[in-house]
Amino acid sequence: MDRIDAMKIFVAALDEGGLRKAGRKLGRSPAAISRALASLEAHVGVTLLHRTTRSFKLSDAGERYALVCRRVIADLEEADLVAASERSTPGGTLAITAPVAAGEDILRPVLDEFMDAYPTVSVRLFLLDRPVKLIDEGMDIALRIGNLTDSTLVAIRLGAVRRVVAASPRYLSAHPKIEEVADLAKHKIIAMTHFGIDSWTFPPAKGSSIPRSVHFTPRFVVNSVRGAIAPTVEGRGITRLFSYHIAEQLSQNRLQVLLRQDDASAIPLHLISPQGRLAVPKVRAFVDFAVPRLKAQFSRLSTDAVVQKAGIRTCRERVFSDQ
Repeated sequence: MDRIDAMKIFVAALDEGGLRKAGRKLGRSPAAISRALASLEAHVGVTLLHRTTRSFKLSDAGERYALVCRRVIADLEEADLVAASERSTPGGTLAITAPVAAGEDILRPVLDEFMDAYPTVSVRLFLLDRPVKLIDEGMDIALRIGNLTDSTLVAIRLGAVRRVVAASPRYLSAHPKIEEVADLAKHKIIAMTHFGIDSWTFPPAKGSSIPRSVHFTPRFVVNSVRGAIAPTVEGRGITRLFSYHIAEQLSQNRLQVLLRQDDASAIPLHLISPQGRLAVPKVRAFVDFAVPRLKAQFSRLSTDAVVQKAGIRTCRERVFSDQ
């Protein structure tokens, strides 16, 4: 068995969560899987997996080696596809990553439609609220919210989203008005771990270049979008999320946007992919299929988040109509 085959077995064991499962996927016996891993460890001279009769755990060296293996395998697959001139016949497994909420609510339905349209393509969707190193972690493409810093990636802009501060009419009717950013420090805050658990930063005031920050002691901290929305709707406090997270609650008048004029900075939204991956048929097919759908969906949700039904007032008593 050559080293590339052993690498593929090693990665399959990690992806499937066990040696037996990897054997079933690859059509190899448990003994053959064990021999391949032992051969790979002998070649590199370190232990990659700490194995027991029931489970295994990556060693520190194994974690680093796995990243390299994924990159090597992805490069080989890409080379094979290009050499075989299969651009017109997408196939194989598409690895894609996205933030949890956007992936579950927006990207997954698009992936369902994509798999219906391309039955020869399978999808592995990794929902992670952290920046993913696409090449090191073996990803074909990612949905990324935020400013891009890696110039080696190909980026396709989908639009922009905004952070908004929101509360329920029930909460606002029972607590002091919020007329400026500093007022937030006097209120019950439901903090999302990704948006600041003890302070929020806002764009500079008109005529200033210094960003404004408000510090607070949160009443409740949670690392889930849904976990922040539910208590906010129930009137337990004020939260800050991306506008599309609460588009449905705004349209149903269960939440209201606060400090609208103070939280206007747009955050770019992209699909990103490593250089060269767009030449792979499955990636090209997904991009062509998904980009117009994702643009339309995020545009609609952003509009819903900005426009509230007539008659709903903000904490400044101002009525916002459709714009």
